[in-house]
This record gives sequence, structure tokens and C-alpha cells, in this order.
Amino acid sequence: MIGEYLRLFKARGYMKRNLPFLYSWHAYVGYELDLYEAFKKPKTVTEVAKEKELQEELLKRWVEVGGVIGYLKEKSKQRYQTVKKFMVPSSKQNPRSTGILLKEMMELHIPTLIKYPKMMTTDKKEVFNQKEHGMVVAQTSSLLEKLAIPRVMKVMKQTKPKTVIDVGCGSGGYLLQLSQKFPKMKMMGIELNEEVAKEAMKNCKNQDQIEIICADVHRWSPSQKIDFVMLNNILHYISPDDREDLFKKISEWIPNNGVLSVVTPIHHSKHGGQFSSVFNSFFTAFENLFPLPSENELALLAKAANLKLEKIQPVIKEGGWYQITFRK
Repeated sequence: MIGEYLRLFKARGYMKRNLPFLYSWHAYVGYELDLYEAFKKPKTVTEVAKEKELQEELLKRWVEVGGVIGYLKEKSKQRYQTVKKFMVPSSKQNPRSTGILLKEMMELHIPTLIKYPKMMTTDKKEVFNQKEHGMVVAQTSSLLEKLAIPRVMKVMKQTKPKTVIDVGCGSGGYLLQLSQKFPKMKMMGIELNEEVAKEAMKNCKNQDQIEIICADVHRWSPSQKIDFVMLNNILHYISPDDREDLFKKISEWIPNNGVLSVVTPIHHSKHGGQFSSVFNSFFTAFENLFPLPSENELALLAKAANLKLEKIQPVIKEGGWYQITFRK
């Protein structure tokens, strides 16, 4: 009898702990099909199903869940309307929508983590498809920019660089925002993914001070010394052995008193241990992605590259994300 009660207690515990997933699932579907926008004004399920050419029965179930969790509210004549707009992602047409984070989580992170039993028993890992997922990851990283840029900007103001390189610049978000604050700095972005590099060129086309180059950083070097180098959210794409080579290479780029700024989650960090451990589990599931660096590894990388680890400051405490300043 005690065993049955214990089994029931565990089952109820799993259900309660998984309740937040319901909100994420609803928000993901709403973002992917732009349904919150469709129900911006009161409409029936039939009306929206016809407008967006959707399966009406499934849409009805999604609407029912929305009513239960408080994202949708039933009005008169079986019409429904989006409520709590501050809680749901904005339209998919908005490039800054937080829905892109849900898309990455639901289409990439969760499916990968679910495969852990199979990977552990077959010793066969996943392969991260940069072409397929590169743009989504770049867009997700842009959400972090708003929080990371003030940290990076503070270091820039102290260093007063004339030249800046963003290694793995993504869609150019860091460069674009920094160029608006420092219009006299010469800036360059290096991006391996051709599609993402084209997006960066498009985003930065009105900023004459920014140059975007599609290249592999391991095979590329600047023609002159660079005062300030950024590595934002890319260390998990680089193996621990190659990280040391990259740090040494960047150290050769920068002059004395030059700066390397790194934004990354840190494994076993003081803050955000839960999220950083999950990030680490996700990255380790791929043959071509790599574990997060620990604070000790960062210190060893600095020593190997003749750099001083000057400061570590949190960007998102609960996520274990940090901005780290290295100086030559």
C-alpha cells in the first residue's frame, strides 16, 4: 500500500513540474502560426481556421488550452481574443520576437535531449546542421545582445579601441548597436555561415564603418593589429583543443593592452547552474558541438595565450551567461 501511494505521489509530482511546459507549447504554436495576432480582435475558431487554412479541430484544442492557461479569453458568440499580451510572444513578423527562443527550444533543444537514451546506448551522437539551424540560433543569440551589449560597451569605453572585430558575428547585431554608439570605430565581422553572413551584410549595409566577411576564423587573419576582439556565444562551436589555438591566434592580433571580450555560458558557474548544466547536456549531444568552458578552463586559456583574465561579470545570472574580459 505504501508503495502505491509513493508511486502516485511521484506521478503527481511529475505532472505538476511539467505544467510550465504547457505554457511553452502553447506559446510556441501561437508564435509559429501567428495565432495570437490572428486572435488580436475577437474571432471564432472557424473564422481563423479559414483565414489561415488550418485544421479546425486542432485549432479548437489549442484555443481551449489557451483559455485554461489564461492566454485567450472567450468573448460573446464563441469568439476568442488574445489576452495577457505581455506574456505571449509578439508576431513572427517581428525579428525581435521572443518566439524565436521557443522555436529553438521546441525544435532543437527538446528533441535532442529526448534522444539521450538512444545516444547513450548506441554511442552515436547527433550532428548539428549549421545550414538548417544557423539562422534560428543567430536570431536567438540576438535576444542576448540587449543584455550583453551594456557590459561590452562599458569595457569599450574604458579601452577606447579604434578597431574592433566580432568573431562569429551572426547577423551583425552586436556590431550594428555598437557602431551607433561608437561611430568612429572601424568594425569588422567574421561569420562562417554564408546565409547568416548575407543577413549581417543586409543589416549593416547603411553602416560604412562595418565590414562583414564570410570566412573560417581558423584560416583567416586581419591585415593589421586589432584593439578589441569579441567572441560572442561561439565557444561551444569550438573544441577545447581548438579554443587554445584560437585564443593564441587572437592574442597575436591584438597589441599590448588590447582586449578580448567573450560572452558565453560558464559550466559550474556561480549563478545559473541549472540552465548551464542543461546547455552543456545539449551541446555534448552533438559530434560537432562542445561542452561549455568552466572558469578554470578560461583561466588556463588566458595563460596559454599570454592574456590576463581581468574580469568576469554576469549577463543573465539565472542562465549562467557571463561577459569575460581578457587583456594582453
